Amino acid sequence: MRRGGRRVRAVPEAVPKAIPEVVSLAAEMPDDEVLTRAAVTVATAAPPSTLLIACGALAREILAVIEINGLPGMALECLPATLHNHPEHIPEAVRDKVRAARARGVENIHVVYADCGTGGMLDRVCGEEGVTRIAGPHCYAFFDGLDAFAARAEEEMGAFFLTDFLARQFETLIWKGMGLDRHPDLRDLYFDNYDRVVHLAQTDDPALDAKARAAADRLGLRYVRRATGYGELADFVTAAGRAGGPVG
Repeated sequence: MRRGGRRVRAVPEAVPKAIPEVVSLAAEMPDDEVLTRAAVTVATAAPPSTLLIACGALAREILAVIEINGLPGMALECLPATLHNHPEHIPEAVRDKVRAARARGVENIHVVYADCGTGGMLDRVCGEEGVTRIAGPHCYAFFDGLDAFAARAEEEMGAFFLTDFLARQFETLIWKGMGLDRHPDLRDLYFDNYDRVVHLAQTDDPALDAKARAAADRLGLRYVRRATGYGELADFVTAAGRAGGPVG
């Protein structure tokens, strides 16, 4: 998804009055539908020495980085991915998570959200609460690499970006999230200034590539795949885990 091209206002889903909570163990990773709509806690260590507060759209990738690098003493709390339809709610939702964690005695806390359309408000909250966040304007930039993404900005002005999560959740977050299930005639208005879908692929999954290509076809755009792996997300998560160290 990209806020580039001509800015248009989608027809978003209503914001729930309360975010539903789901607690899960890492071995019972919730599916994408849960991560889209609920706040999810994934405990890889109890008690944790390091807490990551993240968007649900990044849960699988963060857990993969933790496992690949053997990072001890970490826990992950995710806010629902649908908050991206209402980014003004992200900063205070993050603040609530930080304060709740501090009340439990967790001190090493890191925020795995880019600015994500908050207009600097998330940075202000992070500064006030004394926590760090991953650098970048959005997840596309840190998956692709901030410098590489910036270097292609002019060439890809008309790109609509998908991550693996967005490819899997295209129907829920994009088609329905933008109201196109109710107003399909708005597709050409919304995407008039786009010329391609760029799938930033975190994994090598032909079935997922097919989903991303089908999404491009549905939007009437050409398809481009770029393998990024976990990009700078891996660096951030690894540094956070090593800074926290093992429990006890």
